[in-house]
Amino acid sequence: MTQIPTLVDLGVYTSRAPRYTSYPTAAQFHTGIDADFATNALRNLPKDKPVSVYVHIPFCERLCWYCACRTQGTKTHSPVASYLEGLIKEIQLVKSLLPSGITMGRLHWGGGTPTILKPEEITRLATVLKEVFTPADQFEFSVEIDPTLVDRDKITALSEAGMNRASIGIQDFDPQVQKAIGRLQSLEQTAACVDDLRAAGIKSLNTDILYGLPHQTLASVKKTLTQVQSLSPDRIAIYGYAHVPWMAKRQQMIDEGALPDGHARRDLFSLVSTELQGAGYVPVGIDHFAKPDDLLAQAATTGNLRRNFQGYTTDRCDTLIGLGASSISKFKTGYAQNAPRSSLYLRHIIQGELATQRGVVLSESDQLRARAIEMVMCYFALDLDQLRDETGLRCPQIEKIVTAILEKFTGFVEPMGSGFVITKSPRALARLVAQYLDDFSTEDARYSTVS
Repeated sequence: MTQIPTLVDLGVYTSRAPRYTSYPTAAQFHTGIDADFATNALRNLPKDKPVSVYVHIPFCERLCWYCACRTQGTKTHSPVASYLEGLIKEIQLVKSLLPSGITMGRLHWGGGTPTILKPEEITRLATVLKEVFTPADQFEFSVEIDPTLVDRDKITALSEAGMNRASIGIQDFDPQVQKAIGRLQSLEQTAACVDDLRAAGIKSLNTDILYGLPHQTLASVKKTLTQVQSLSPDRIAIYGYAHVPWMAKRQQMIDEGALPDGHARRDLFSLVSTELQGAGYVPVGIDHFAKPDDLLAQAATTGNLRRNFQGYTTDRCDTLIGLGASSISKFKTGYAQNAPRSSLYLRHIIQGELATQRGVVLSESDQLRARAIEMVMCYFALDLDQLRDETGLRCPQIEKIVTAILEKFTGFVEPMGSGFVITKSPRALARLVAQYLDDFSTEDARYSTVS
């Protein structure tokens, strides 16, 4: 008789795995990918297909200790102004390589803190971008906003530039937790920002919350959820805090002894999931929740949900053009990442060359596995017939992996048609199941915990 494993046996509370916002993951990027690769990829883009554009603003006036993003602190505006000049030069350089007539389906400004830009700088950057990439039908322009570093003039500038979705970082409203992660942000500040966004006509609002932070308890997280719901966001992303101090040095400021263990992290997420679904939010993927009329919830229902570097999305563009230091571009042929340090990035751009420093070429097997992993991460299922139809590729390796997954996750994963579906604890197991489809060794890489 087959022994049915438990979540403990499967390693849910102790294992580490990629978040699979890309495949191959950034751990596989190497310096063999340079400006020539990116140049050829840009020149060969089909002019009849819209692209997505990501703009990275790496500066922050404060460096939150929990953050593992590529950011740098500044107390003056001079570095920001210099960086903006370089960013505009890069946009013009990209323009010289693109086929004429390219349109833009999605535009996202991330960071760092994009709202560190002055209103006139916001207007200038948006104008230059639209001169290069004409917005396509159903164009979406989203911006990450720090409520402590934005005012009505900046929000007005963003709205007039076409922003129609705002993303607000919250993480946690508990004062003790905020102090422990170096991010002080009151409910009143956040509510005022939301009111200004709504008044400016921004109809889509999403917020980010972290679980697994120091000093979080079920009671404190439940209170934060109540406060977040008072803001009535359309989408709520619930991310597990990734404690990776070997990569993000500022996380060494966080007391590891105050972090919840794997079981406590899973209990926190279960509470969040139960509370949000009880409030009418629809679960999307492993960590997002959306109102039923939100496009993300609808995409999850219609089979149009996708996953990229920003997490779950309705973006169906095949190409993502990353602009700015550390930004990653995704092409059909592979990934290309700019130099991570703004000084090195600017040196390349000022010399009139792309700042591509590393990346990876995608083989047919990579493309096949990337789509298979995306299916698992979005729908907790894999349909081999659909995979073959979409890619036009045969997948005998994937068929063997499906058999191995069904054996490993007995009682949690069941056969379905030509593939499988995770029927029990799908959000807890999705990354571990997806890892079976990963053709690269993950033994030496150090990822965030699954719980």
